[in-house]
Amino acid sequence: MELPHKENNRKRDVELVVISDVHLGTYGCRAEELLNYLRTVRPRTLVLNGDIVDIWQFNKRYFPPAHIKVIKSITSMLAKGTQVYYITGNHDELFRKFSGFELGGLHLLNKVVLELDGQKAWFFHGDVFDVTMRHSRWLAKLGGHGYDLLILLNTFFNRVSRLFGGGRISLSRKIKNSVKSAVKYINDFEGTAALIALDNHYDQVICGHIHQPAMRHLQDEQGRSVLYLNSGDWVENLTALEYNGGQWNIYRYADDPVAKGRLDAGEDDHELTRAAHSPHELFTALVAELCTVERAPFQAST
Repeated sequence: MELPHKENNRKRDVELVVISDVHLGTYGCRAEELLNYLRTVRPRTLVLNGDIVDIWQFNKRYFPPAHIKVIKSITSMLAKGTQVYYITGNHDELFRKFSGFELGGLHLLNKVVLELDGQKAWFFHGDVFDVTMRHSRWLAKLGGHGYDLLILLNTFFNRVSRLFGGGRISLSRKIKNSVKSAVKYINDFEGTAALIALDNHYDQVICGHIHQPAMRHLQDEQGRSVLYLNSGDWVENLTALEYNGGQWNIYRYADDPVAKGRLDAGEDDHELTRAAHSPHELFTALVAELCTVERAPFQAST
């Protein structure tokens, strides 16, 4: 008698998983915990909503095995048919110059709209609100080109700031100066995202960036309502978003005994573990896994 495949007994099928703000390559990244979570799910679609690799703080001398294994886990999902949307953030803004790149089931974008059971869900990281909060709404009302303009403005501001010794905008410094300023910033962020989504006739808006997991309906003065979601982060909160059967859910690692019990289990490292022993071999193996047949579980637009 043929025994069932071990993987089928240990992974949950999920229509859509959203993770953001992983900050691979930094000391604060909780890669082991994220790896444990990824080993327990089999998503049809995975949205990486910005700041997955922290290029700002990247140190070639610090990229532990667990961080590499997170990348391996994602490429393994790609090889098995998962559609992966990598949405750029501020800590990985270097990738923005390659927006629109596709390879197999991997899509590199600044934003994406997915059709979820008849509703339009708008995904973007959200860092463009840092500098242009007051003007974000009217610019983004222009549609996709408006959002791209916000990205250009934000990038330009950071370059000018660095030129005069100001450095980049620090989110942690911006919202942690006081509880009052943090609450105001988060409220402004959520409100701006919701208003832009409403103005563009989206039903749902899904962000990252502020490291605050959330799921709530927000309403404007005209009575229009939109579902706002934030995937949180994998530095402090260890959270993600899951969509299944028409319902969203905030996943919290702290509440998942199955994932927590898999600490460094060493499972699902895939052939890539044995295939790559040097940076060059790792890159070659990653590209080989990315070159998979594309399929589209959700209708997407950019």
